[in-house]
Amino acid sequence: MDNPQLLRIQENLKVLKLHRTSQQLEMLLQEASKNEVSYSDFLDKLLEEEISLKHEKHMALSTALAKFPYIKTLESFDFSFQPSIDPKIIRELATCSFIDRAENLILLGPPGTGKSHLSVALGLKAIQKKYRTLFIPATALIASLNKAYAENRLEERLKLYCVSKLLIIDEIGYVPVDVHGAHLLFQLISRRYERGSIILTSNRGFGQWGEIFGDTIIATAILDRLLHHSTVINIKGESYRLKRSNAPD
Repeated sequence: MDNPQLLRIQENLKVLKLHRTSQQLEMLLQEASKNEVSYSDFLDKLLEEEISLKHEKHMALSTALAKFPYIKTLESFDFSFQPSIDPKIIRELATCSFIDRAENLILLGPPGTGKSHLSVALGLKAIQKKYRTLFIPATALIASLNKAYAENRLEERLKLYCVSKLLIIDEIGYVPVDVHGAHLLFQLISRRYERGSIILTSNRGFGQWGEIFGDTIIATAILDRLLHHSTVINIKGESYRLKRSNAPD
């Protein structure tokens, strides 16, 4: 027969939105009785289960909202394949203290060298530390800003891209940006300057950014704000993808 008191406690836990505790209460009570657990240890276990659930939900929702193209972790990154990357610097970045300081990270290097992998992995670390994060390819970002400008909603769109504490802009330089698009990007970077962090990846050195944007003046202005408070990592190595494709069967 069901225990009326247990049922009442479970319902009250649901009212308090402590759903995992409600679901696992009976099992935890049985374990506590069997192992003669103290009241404080029992309460500690209940709270641990509930906090674990809330963390899982936060990670799932925030990861979905971040719009990562895939999930990559620092643990799966092969530092031995890219010796130009100092693991100590990456570990320091993974603390996300640079986000607290509204600083930027610029990852440069040829295609396939792990720039996007690192940006996603650091984005996940940021989410774990409760920083709102958004990942967007550079081409999609420019297209979005251009569309908003054409619809007279640029201010609204700029505010949207300034909400996240960490904005990851992937693959600047793979496709040229017209001067108007460059000016819109400059506005966004200026809005975020010393207010929010940017991780930006590019396959082009800074000396080539004038070619990317078709205007050396706007390129210099963008770089001036990006680089003022930033860490720059220049990856010099082979492509992971080419390595895998050339690997023997």
